[in-house]
Amino acid sequence: MKKLTISILSVFALLLMVNCQDDNLAFGVLNTPTDLKVTTEIVGKTAALPNGDGSGKIKFTSTAKNAISYKYIFSDGTSKNAPSGIIENSFATPGVNTYTVTVIASGAGGVATNVTLEVTVFSDFKDEAAVQFLTGGSSRKWYWAQKEPGHLGVGPNVAWSDPTFGVKNYYPDFYSAAADEKSATCLYNSVITFSKEGQQMKFTLDNKGQTYYNGAVKGGGDDACYPLTITGAKIVTLSKSDSFITKNPGSSTQTRGTVLNIADGGFMGYFVGTSSYEILSITDNRMVVRVIQSGNPFLAWYHTFTTTPAGAVITPPVVTNYTDLKFSDEFNTDGAPDPTKWGYDLGAGGWGNAEAQTYTSAADNVIVQGGNLKITAKKSGTGYTSARLKTENKYEFTYGKIEVRAKLPIGGGTWPAIWSLGQDYATNSWPKCGEIDFMEHRGNDQNVIHGTLHYPGNSGGNANTAKTTIANAASEFHIYKTIWSPTAIQFYVDDKLFHSFVNSSSVPFNSDFFLILNVAMGGSFGGAIDPAFSQSSMEIDYVRIYQ
Repeated sequence: MKKLTISILSVFALLLMVNCQDDNLAFGVLNTPTDLKVTTEIVGKTAALPNGDGSGKIKFTSTAKNAISYKYIFSDGTSKNAPSGIIENSFATPGVNTYTVTVIASGAGGVATNVTLEVTVFSDFKDEAAVQFLTGGSSRKWYWAQKEPGHLGVGPNVAWSDPTFGVKNYYPDFYSAAADEKSATCLYNSVITFSKEGQQMKFTLDNKGQTYYNGAVKGGGDDACYPLTITGAKIVTLSKSDSFITKNPGSSTQTRGTVLNIADGGFMGYFVGTSSYEILSITDNRMVVRVIQSGNPFLAWYHTFTTTPAGAVITPPVVTNYTDLKFSDEFNTDGAPDPTKWGYDLGAGGWGNAEAQTYTSAADNVIVQGGNLKITAKKSGTGYTSARLKTENKYEFTYGKIEVRAKLPIGGGTWPAIWSLGQDYATNSWPKCGEIDFMEHRGNDQNVIHGTLHYPGNSGGNANTAKTTIANAASEFHIYKTIWSPTAIQFYVDDKLFHSFVNSSSVPFNSDFFLILNVAMGGSFGGAIDPAFSQSSMEIDYVRIYQ
């Protein structure tokens, strides 16, 4: 149902003609837009659902003679500019609600005509947890996570079925900024504040007078900073996402499915001409969002924010000094690994990672010899074999200090890992069950050690990760240590901390996990396999878990 009222905004022009030497001022014809018409389409409307499908979305189309632009003003306090007159708006208040909408059609010289109408639409979407994370319950400041690799990046915005880019549509596959890469620009000056006032959420951007613009949106060249004065708070609404990611087979692991809509052209520090951001993941101290570039819907930009200013002195979370040895294997008895401590995953395919090896329990691939466990990946005919050991159903644990002294394999395509998986993975599918990668290494990126966490919204190419470079990873033993507590998960190599993660009840790292040791070949992380590769081993001196 809609009610329509039309009024003409009168424009009075006082033109003072002053001749100054040869100056001549010319004014165009001022034609007030006429015959303004607005049509609406409630998304999902049927006979059974007269107010829509619960998405709260309405498509508006406005036309008028002599109009050059349109603006929509909504009674919930938000507004949108629409040069073409066509927009889709999401109304976020849960339930069936009626909103007043004013459409202003502007002509040359600022003359305008407006139309006011009422629309009634149903929304069943709410994300109270996201509001709590964003605002902290009252007000919370967010900063660019400039120390985190990939805090700004871009990737393809296409369907999962796209033959070229589809499986890469949920992370910045095209480009990811290195830590501090944009320090010479104004990007990191931005401070974002989300606040809650009653039932309304508001957004404020403090950009210190300058904004970092996408070059395709302004300037026509490289990204650059331009002066921009921003004042006042803008209203924020949340709506359900219907992006390409939400249609992926693993959508629940790749996005929260919530869109953050900032009124009046608001944006989150990097200007790409769009005001709606899909929240991929959010916790009390970290947020990842995705936004589609205006004028180029093929590109999706990714932003990572933190609640900790980059220049602040950060006190590492207090963690327990776990000293009670609960599980260990010193690998002092030659032969097969101790069956009371280790089982095997057998087979091919890498469980979704497109790996090239087949896992076996054969002595050629796994053996205890000379005081070390040796897991050997080797060429076998046209394929590869290797081994994957696990403590599943033999030893599972929550929290502790994990120490593994190891020497890593060498060769392009090798992918050794020391990691753990939530023991309920069979009923709580990955990454909901959680995964902690204490150590991963790529033979194609020798001596670079990764520590990574996978959980909903942060998995696969969008995992929470950091890396450090060491010397002689394949020729010398190093101690790979992780301290996992209720408050933090900290990753070390030879007692040097290189990644710290704040643990909380919002992530799946507070229940039993089991340990896994393996060497994969190729796959999504290992990359191209060197054609000359024959075999190489990960050698482990000991595994110790303290609680």
